[in-house]
Amino acid sequence: MSYFARSDELPGWAAHVPEGWGKGWLKWSVGLSTKRPTESEQEALPYISNEDIASWTGKLLVEEPKPAEADSRTFQKDDVLFNKLRPYLAKVYHATFDGVSSGELLCLRPSEAVEPRFLFYVLVSKGFVDTINSETFGSKMPRADWETVGHQPLPLPPLETQQRVARFLDEKTARIDALIEKKRALLDRLAEKRQALITRAVTKGLNPNAPMKPSGIDWLGDIPANWQVKRLSFVTDVIDCKHRTPEYVDDGIPLVSTTEVKPFRIDYATKRMVSDDEFELMSEGGRKPGPGDIIYSRNASVGSAALVRTADPLCLGQDLCLIRPKAINSEFLEFFLNSRACLEQLDRELVGATFKRVNVDAIKKYFTLLPPAAEQDAIAAWLNERLSEEEANSSKVEKSLDLLVEYRAAIITASVTGQVADLA
Repeated sequence: MSYFARSDELPGWAAHVPEGWGKGWLKWSVGLSTKRPTESEQEALPYISNEDIASWTGKLLVEEPKPAEADSRTFQKDDVLFNKLRPYLAKVYHATFDGVSSGELLCLRPSEAVEPRFLFYVLVSKGFVDTINSETFGSKMPRADWETVGHQPLPLPPLETQQRVARFLDEKTARIDALIEKKRALLDRLAEKRQALITRAVTKGLNPNAPMKPSGIDWLGDIPANWQVKRLSFVTDVIDCKHRTPEYVDDGIPLVSTTEVKPFRIDYATKRMVSDDEFELMSEGGRKPGPGDIIYSRNASVGSAALVRTADPLCLGQDLCLIRPKAINSEFLEFFLNSRACLEQLDRELVGATFKRVNVDAIKKYFTLLPPAAEQDAIAAWLNERLSEEEANSSKVEKSLDLLVEYRAAIITASVTGQVADLA
């Protein structure tokens, strides 16, 4: 069982609060409601689950309520719902209506000494979430319980101060969130611009005056007259992964999975490693990725293609396939596989209801455009140069976005711990 400090020596992020503020364990001022809905309540009241709550902002992501699940709890207006599962700990909702919620949401009911909106900001503060995260338990789906959450510090200024802090944060975070949304919208536009550059270059070439011909494919339209249309299996070897889960070791050869594969990028800092013997077993049948090969995701990050640019050993995990060029420029092919021209084909081949995936036989039948070799080289070089400029622009926006997110978190923590002078 975890050790919990005395209330007069509260740890971590809430250790120091202004004189005159109360401080104690959250469970002393906030109760846990566990009431199950009656049959009529379950049918009549709106239902929300953890997926319906936006992380950090606490906004609802749904307009229409869904049918209630069997393991549900009632909540009432001004309750604060806290998600107890580790991936969703930052999902906190200040209820504005009576309803029914998933059993994975702890329904916290403030006493008269706690302003609900102030409680919301305490629970969504980074210090609180990080502390709970460090105390979660369970291997498959780590979670917190009321014992853990209730034994967290709750700064408790006078009600008037709590209300002032809540009003300030409502206004401040609304302005910051509006700026964040603008930054994210700009990033989306920049991504669309990059995608348009890639798609045009790999389907129309660099010469706007080049003679064109029908491709014979409705959604593709005309292509340069000296280009060919080939099936992917004609210009590459498409090699499926080994359908087995290897044994992992603490120190060994990195194993790449769908989690580590994104368009144009492989995360080599994967935490999963395999032994030399497992690596050789997983690499049988030409499955050892090498420079110039392309790793293609068939599930989760489905449709993401990334070129291997290192000779360092890398183990191919499940739900991936290896695309080994034999009659096409590797960089040109990486651009093509991540273009709308290929994503259009992927959309037609996806199978599965809950988790979308694509089968290797379908990938082999993708149509691929094949310009002359010199033109492939030129297109790849031009795109690399142009996209490095576009990536630099995106990096600036991402950096400013990160600063805004950090500032938002800092202002919440400072406000609920009395570090903002005009509020304390």
